[in-house]
Amino acid sequence: MSRFRIADQPFDIAPLRARLLHERAGAFAAFEGWVRDHNEGRPVHGLRYEAYVELAEAEGERILGEALEKFGILDACAVHRVGDLAIGDLAVWVGASAAHRDAAFDACRWIIDEVKARVPIWKHERYADGHAGWLHPRQTTPSDAG
Repeated sequence: MSRFRIADQPFDIAPLRARLLHERAGAFAAFEGWVRDHNEGRPVHGLRYEAYVELAEAEGERILGEALEKFGILDACAVHRVGDLAIGDLAVWVGASAAHRDAAFDACRWIIDEVKARVPIWKHERYADGHAGWLHPRQTTPSDAG
């Protein structure tokens, strides 16, 4: 079963979390990125994510595999939405389980940062003033959730 997937519909995080349960795990950390109502001082009405799905899923799998080695975690998985999303929608979810909390937290943070930097997913925001625009992934800051 793949660890990283692109979803074109809302998804339930409970089965994702459940798949990370392990008798060797003493810790679990997760990140949820939601669509917010602003970006760089501009009111946002919604957005659209687009991806080259096959390449995105392959690169996401590579990132999760690297996280397993780099942080010594037991497992990790992630899902990123595509399509039209409204304010408050879940855009991305990352989870990691490990023997200890530091590894789970560190891996989770590293995974979302790498997904944002390396996975071919593009964000098109719709602004309250009627304009819209594509955002380059490297233009986001670490405080950007979705």
